[in-house]
Amino acid sequence: MIIKPGELLASIDSPADLRKLKPEQLLQVSQELRQYIIDVVSIHGGHFGASLGVVELTTALHYVFQTPYDQLVWDVGHQAYGHKILTGRRDNFHTNRKYGGLSGFPKRKESEYDTFGVGHSSTSISAALGMAVASQYKQEEDRHHIAVIGDGAMTGGMAFEALNHGGATNANLLVVLNDNCMSIDPNVGALKEYLTDITTSRTYNKLRDELWNVLGKISKFGPNAQHIASKVESGIKATLSKQSNLFEGLNFRYFGPIDGHDINHLVSVMEDLKRIPGPKILHVLTTKGKGFALAEKDQTKWHAPGLFDKITGEIYKKHHDTPQPPKYQDVFGHTMVELAEQNDKIMGVTPAMPSGCSLNIMMKAMPDRAFDVGIAEQHAVTFSAGLATQGMIPFCNIYSTFMQRGYDQVVHDVCLQNLHVVFCLDRAGFAGADGPTHHGAYDIAYMRCIPNMVVAAPMNEQELRNMMYTASQEGAGPFTIRYPRGEGVMPEWRTPLELQQIGKGRTVQEGEEVAILTFGHIGNYAVDVCQKLSYEGINPGHYDMRYCKPLDEELLHHIFSKYSKVITVEDGCLQGGFGSAVLEFMVDNGYTSQVKRLGIPDQIFEHGSQLELHRDAGFDPTAIENTVRELIGVTAKVSV
Repeated sequence: MIIKPGELLASIDSPADLRKLKPEQLLQVSQELRQYIIDVVSIHGGHFGASLGVVELTTALHYVFQTPYDQLVWDVGHQAYGHKILTGRRDNFHTNRKYGGLSGFPKRKESEYDTFGVGHSSTSISAALGMAVASQYKQEEDRHHIAVIGDGAMTGGMAFEALNHGGATNANLLVVLNDNCMSIDPNVGALKEYLTDITTSRTYNKLRDELWNVLGKISKFGPNAQHIASKVESGIKATLSKQSNLFEGLNFRYFGPIDGHDINHLVSVMEDLKRIPGPKILHVLTTKGKGFALAEKDQTKWHAPGLFDKITGEIYKKHHDTPQPPKYQDVFGHTMVELAEQNDKIMGVTPAMPSGCSLNIMMKAMPDRAFDVGIAEQHAVTFSAGLATQGMIPFCNIYSTFMQRGYDQVVHDVCLQNLHVVFCLDRAGFAGADGPTHHGAYDIAYMRCIPNMVVAAPMNEQELRNMMYTASQEGAGPFTIRYPRGEGVMPEWRTPLELQQIGKGRTVQEGEEVAILTFGHIGNYAVDVCQKLSYEGINPGHYDMRYCKPLDEELLHHIFSKYSKVITVEDGCLQGGFGSAVLEFMVDNGYTSQVKRLGIPDQIFEHGSQLELHRDAGFDPTAIENTVRELIGVTAKVSV
């Protein structure tokens, strides 16, 4: 289906075209841009509310600044759909997040307007500051550098580190704080309350507006008058509002808050800010989901709703005649409540992903025992470690890709002290349409190399529940459980909780000549492959290893004594992963079987469905089947 943009939007193939328009046409451009995002996302899917909320801001930035010479850095790419459409990708926007299509996030190799690749939060100020300092060094005095950061991303410690550094420079840096009180879920913490105080202080805002008007007139009388105006402005701001001291105390000139949906005022303010050198911050108030009533009302639900009817707002869902398996994240969420009801020491922790990881189920049932700490993975890990020192058993749920941001804390604050923290790594393995910034490819390798850490992966919902139950037992120590995005395989998943022996795998089926060793959900591919091959009289053994660390050495001795050929399969990186652990065991124990490892090779994989990416990486069912055939020298039968 061809989706046609509005008349003005259709004429914009680059920001240079946008800048040819008259200021009074920008409102229409914004309206057409918002409608185009609604039209495309409703049919093709993708993130929704975040980009709707910054339509006017996006338009104003590209209208005022000379992008791509002026460098615009987005924080968390959910906001950047309008940016992509205005920068030459309008006609391909329907391929967004699809296999072989546009990335859902800004990406340097996709466009010169994407100055920095993003997907994780809180990176924009650091990146833009680096660009600004480089421009300073190269004496590019006319070049502007703009970081657009959401108030949710501002809770990341890296953002404060960048502000601290930026304020000590005289770099030409503008930080645009997109304040909508939301990340995916509502924002939490003192920073949210602080920003709310600024936006709701009538006295401060009234006097601030009057101050701007007076100072604007004074500053026209030359450099000395401008210097005096600046001093007066700083003094009155400090007197009027303690709130402004956070940013101005870091030596950023603070402007705002202003209405982020008033396109003409945005343009006027940004034109003024272009003439002010040094680090500065513009506080912009926006509404996530702006222009689509249902998205404004339920911003979490409409963050990424899937396909929907843009007229009625009905979100399309698949209907099934039989019960379907749940998502792994929901099994986690419900099991957390079940475990916590049995053990009052259990607590839940997540960095700003309560709905994404389903900890919101526990937060609703036990609000005093489940914590959203904001977009702050490092803090989430060490906060969990602190809980553990006091006898609590924290389950710290972090997406695998975001766990990378708290790795030092895992090593230093948890494992070196052998504290009982359970890490539940959601979205482990290929994450699908979110692409390489969100693939959880590396956690097996980076967790199994740390002393004291247990590393486990369930093949189904029952195993996830039992691993969580096992990890909750006294003395379990640091414990990692990884599981993928999406559904499991068991419609009837509420099985009784049973303790597992840590480091013990299970035999799915004994076989002949070839053994398939799987780690995690990917083992379900091997079940299907073994069943298919059995019709031809080919009977590989299949072993669900469950634990990568410690390995089930007793089972491995059995496997290497019996089979001359072994295949390992994992939805994780091959370098240092599960297959590597098996090879280490084989070499250390003097076995000489032929081993073939299947998993994510040493390259970056783009976005697509999980099955498409498994195929490209060479560990989908067909690849597993072909590897068995290759090892035993039997080709597939050809149907006539």
